[in-house]
Amino acid sequence: MKIGVDEAGRGPVIGPLVVCAFASASESELEELGVKDSKLLSHKKRNEIFKHLIEMPHHVIICPPERIDNSANLNHLEVELFAEALSGMPDGEIMLDACDVDAARFARNVSALANRTCKAEHKADENFLAVGAASIIAKVTRDNIVKEISKQVGFNVGSGYPSDPKTIDAVKELVKGETPHTCLRWSWKTVENAWGGKTPPRPNANQQTLF
Repeated sequence: MKIGVDEAGRGPVIGPLVVCAFASASESELEELGVKDSKLLSHKKRNEIFKHLIEMPHHVIICPPERIDNSANLNHLEVELFAEALSGMPDGEIMLDACDVDAARFARNVSALANRTCKAEHKADENFLAVGAASIIAKVTRDNIVKEISKQVGFNVGSGYPSDPKTIDAVKELVKGETPHTCLRWSWKTVENAWGGKTPPRPNANQQTLF
C-alpha cells in the first residue's frame, strides 16, 4: 500500500488549510484516472478525478482559520496536521510532500508525532501518484469550501490567495465589522493592512503576524 500526504491552502488569507492522506493499492489505477499534481490539472479534470478518488481510502483534515491564527508557527502546525491525517490510515509506505525547506526534518517530525515511519520530498505531488491523489482531494475540498464562503457572505471572495484581486477586494469588505470575518486569517499581514492596524486576537489566541 502506498500512502501519500499533501496539503492545499498554506498561503491564502481566506479559508482553511486542508491536508489529505490517501492510500492506494494500485498505482496503475491512479495512472488510468490521470492522477497528477493538482496544480497540473484543469479545474474540470481535477473535479472528475476527485469523484473517483474519494471512493478510495483517504483522510481529510480541515484546519480552520482560527486554528491557524492560534498556532505560533505554521511549520509546526503542518507537522501536526500531517500526523493527524495519517491517523487511522492503513499500513504502507508513507511519502509526504515536504512543507519544510528541510524535507528530512519534516519527515522526522511527522514520523515522531504520528508514530509511523515517513519519508518526505519536495515536489512529491509531482513524483508520487499517491501524493498527487492526496493533492487533488485537498485542493478540490478547499476550493469547495471557498465557494461556500462566497455563498455565505454574498459575494465572490476569489481564490482566497492574496495575489488574487477579487480576494483583496473581498478582504476589504470582510474587515468592516466589529472584528474581521471569521473566514479570514486574522494573523495574515493582508488582513492587518485592510483592518488598518493590528487585528484583535482570536478568542483564547496566542496570535502572531504570519504573512
